[in-house]
Amino acid sequence: MFEGVYFEFPKIIFLIFLFLACAALCRMRLTSIYFPHTAEFLRSSISASKTLFFLKWLGVIMLILALMSPVKDEPYELEPKDGYEIALILDASESMKAEGFDTKNVQLNRFDVVKEIVGDFIAQRKNDNMGLVVFGAFSFIASPLTYDENILNKILSQLYIGMAGQYTALNTSLAQGVNLLKTSKSKTKIAILLTDGYSTPQIDKIPLEIALEMAKKEGVKVYPIGIGMPNEYNQEVLLRIANESGGVAFGASSAAELKEVYKKIDELEKSEIKRESFTHTKYYYQFPLFIALISLMLYIYLRNRRGYA
Repeated sequence: MFEGVYFEFPKIIFLIFLFLACAALCRMRLTSIYFPHTAEFLRSSISASKTLFFLKWLGVIMLILALMSPVKDEPYELEPKDGYEIALILDASESMKAEGFDTKNVQLNRFDVVKEIVGDFIAQRKNDNMGLVVFGAFSFIASPLTYDENILNKILSQLYIGMAGQYTALNTSLAQGVNLLKTSKSKTKIAILLTDGYSTPQIDKIPLEIALEMAKKEGVKVYPIGIGMPNEYNQEVLLRIANESGGVAFGASSAAELKEVYKKIDELEKSEIKRESFTHTKYYYQFPLFIALISLMLYIYLRNRRGYA
């Protein structure tokens, strides 16, 4: 249990000299003042008490050991997972309010349908490290990369239309997705970019060329998905993004087609996620501290009971 234990503050051991000096120089003399004829008898009785001597010094030594803070480093590693690191980039602009995308439930708007389908996709990709980027007039990271699908789906359920503005900054969202994957150690980085509209030039501050250059530099393969009728989103731009990044562009005019798109993406080649190593520091100061308290309490109890000064 205690193999590999070391002290965080080993120099505190020198406090023992302070206690030794005090034991030699700081003896109480009240007894000799008030009871001059019995002082010698009391001193000889105290020195003869091996039990009290043992308890006192056991308490002192254990207290010093506790202050030295015995610890043990226990390394552990997260099991490597076979999967992608994926940025899910979702359009939350005002155009996503359009209804009728799901023919089975025409009252649902596009964003509600997308959240449901993306949620299913997250649940199926249990070995993937995924994060969420939401965009409209601006973009932001709603969730950093995580393996926890429950947290990811909880964040997904709280997203709503217009939370990033009413317009569409497509190029900025792509750049944000690349930034999310920038520190990834995976050999294969994927960005799934979903939109139902055209980029708004006055709002989108990052040129497409810059966003694509960022994706190529970081090795991010982009899979753009245009939802709605073909004339509702910029097919040319989505094809360019896919071609230059090594991905594939998709179109989906209904919820059923969008599900099929995510099924195709679900068949992507796997890549190994790097094993992560951590160190957990375990503290053991409570053991010597407990012994010190018990020893000193017994010392005080026995000392008072036997009538020593």
